[in-house]
Amino acid sequence: METQKRSISPLRQRMIEDMRMRKLGDRTQEGYVRAVRYFAKYLGRSPDTATIEDLRNYQLYLVDHGTSPTSLNAAISGLKFFFTVTLDRPELMAKMQPVHLPRTLPVILSPDEVKRLIAAAGNLKHQTALALAYATGLRISEVVSLKVTDIDSQRMTLRVEQGKGQKDRYAMLSPLLLERLRVWWRVARAQGKMLDGGWLFPGQDPVRHLSARQLDRAIHAAADEAGIEKRVSMHSLRHAFATHLLEQKVDIRLIQVLLGHKKLETTALYAQVATDILREVVSPLEKLNSP
Repeated sequence: METQKRSISPLRQRMIEDMRMRKLGDRTQEGYVRAVRYFAKYLGRSPDTATIEDLRNYQLYLVDHGTSPTSLNAAISGLKFFFTVTLDRPELMAKMQPVHLPRTLPVILSPDEVKRLIAAAGNLKHQTALALAYATGLRISEVVSLKVTDIDSQRMTLRVEQGKGQKDRYAMLSPLLLERLRVWWRVARAQGKMLDGGWLFPGQDPVRHLSARQLDRAIHAAADEAGIEKRVSMHSLRHAFATHLLEQKVDIRLIQVLLGHKKLETTALYAQVATDILREVVSPLEKLNSP
């Protein structure tokens, strides 16, 4: 018996169309739909029947149940889109307020830990993807969305199409990374896993690219295999890329461009975790004992 697909309600279909019209990213769309679905489950009825007090009480419910500030703001963003755009009732969001996100410093992997992490990945595809993430500083969504045609070995660049903020940019392509990519290309082509002009990191079906969730699972498995006890994610490689470049005295404004940051202060965060730079600073206490 064939599995019946769950039908989509007209309300959800309209929300999906509203998001498509605005060309929101796939992950953003999934997050917004999830936020409305969870709210409807809490409410016990269709979300379009909600009142201002229902939404206020829902935020209190999320806070009381230990929802993190990041998850709380994500839920509010999804509900704001639904009520403001899809229902055209922005007044219902009047008492839902985003919360301040505490600024925390990222955990930084050492060069040795990065090397062990990449080597511990389960297969050549995952090893190459992790190496690329560290060598370029790309986000996980940008890594999995690369195509073979995005590699420019003449200019030694990688073209990133529609990265965060729906902006194109170029990433650096080092000689060692290019060699790794060529090895992966030859192996994948020989195994029939890579299509002409297709995804650089195809999924099980070469028509689709490797999913961000699959790559995230791969890096966690690699961290366990390598015995790395630090909190590790694909974004850890982006943090390591920026920090290690800063420790090599690369201009922070160039790092900003490579990361695709809109604001320099976002990139400046890495100055607080670049330990090689900190070690070069002479404490004023040392000066007290200088002749």
